[in-house]
Amino acid sequence: MSDQIIHKGLAGVVVDESAVSKVMPETNSLTYRGYAVEDLCDHKSFMDVAYLLVYGELPTPEQFEAFTNLEKAHRGLKDQVLNCLASLPPACHPMDALRTGVSILGCLDERIWDSSPETNMDKYMSLLAKIPCIIAAAYRNSIGKSYIPEDNTLGFCENFFHMCFGKVPAEEVIKAFDVSLILYAEHGFNASTFTTRVITSSGSDMHSAVTGGIGALKGPLHGGANEQVMHMLKEVGEAEHAESWMMEALEQKKKVMGFGHRVYKNGDSRVPTMKKYASKMAEFTGGKKWIEISDILEGVMMREKGIHPNLDYPAGPAYYMMGFEIEMFTPIFVMSRISGWAAHIMEQNADNKLIRPLSAYNGVGQREVK
Repeated sequence: MSDQIIHKGLAGVVVDESAVSKVMPETNSLTYRGYAVEDLCDHKSFMDVAYLLVYGELPTPEQFEAFTNLEKAHRGLKDQVLNCLASLPPACHPMDALRTGVSILGCLDERIWDSSPETNMDKYMSLLAKIPCIIAAAYRNSIGKSYIPEDNTLGFCENFFHMCFGKVPAEEVIKAFDVSLILYAEHGFNASTFTTRVITSSGSDMHSAVTGGIGALKGPLHGGANEQVMHMLKEVGEAEHAESWMMEALEQKKKVMGFGHRVYKNGDSRVPTMKKYASKMAEFTGGKKWIEISDILEGVMMREKGIHPNLDYPAGPAYYMMGFEIEMFTPIFVMSRISGWAAHIMEQNADNKLIRPLSAYNGVGQREVK
């Protein structure tokens, strides 16, 4: 056995500096470039945040207009992408379709070894605009319906609903969706972001890094947790079963998704804002039972274990009440997190050193082949 200290999961290890985001201990607030996310949710849109994370400052009205117009100009998918997505099995998970679609975009971009700030910013704009198109196309394929082209008269969120469902929902739904994207946009050196930085550190391109990030985010211990939360709520079914369900799960030491966080010890600072908008969705759509079940499960978990919910817990039912299939929740996460990933990829490139940790060997000693 090695006498080295092993930090499983890199817990507590500080591997680099970053100016993108921070959880402020004194206020328990997640900040993007110094701005608390709850303030951004109250006063700004996701497109403001998508600009802020990569440029470091909130856009002026003129910069915002130019940024949103550029996003619209990058929308749409070439036939090579659409044909490949259509060739995937209908039961293919949307995260797998998205991973494949982003990889194809990388194949179509001839600037494979150009990671200059200008080129990476253009690649970011392309991914920001095209990832929603890929998600929508994969969804339409899964239900046996034709692809709906983008509508450049619509905003970012409105266009996504249009491409998925052929219509734009009420303002209340759009606002709740926009808030969720702000809350999911960035969160430090989490598993998927660190994956993108590791890949970038090798000198690889942005599309490769983002493809790797999607693979990491797919896991139920990371981005896939929001899907598992909704599956759990549907399994409980009714509020009257919630307490007994949770008690049985705790007694059997089951992993209950949507609770706990590596960073937050006194509760995820994003949860109150997302809970507020999930409750608004329940009022608007008539899905109050999902909030009732959630509240009971949360109460039992706090009473029995003192563990707080994380962002995935209210986000899952919120997306469900907006009309999205459960398997679409994590791809929607990617729609948002591409902004945080891009900021970290560009930050890594600006002062790069290959990320190459060590391991403590615990196998057999050297021996001869006989």
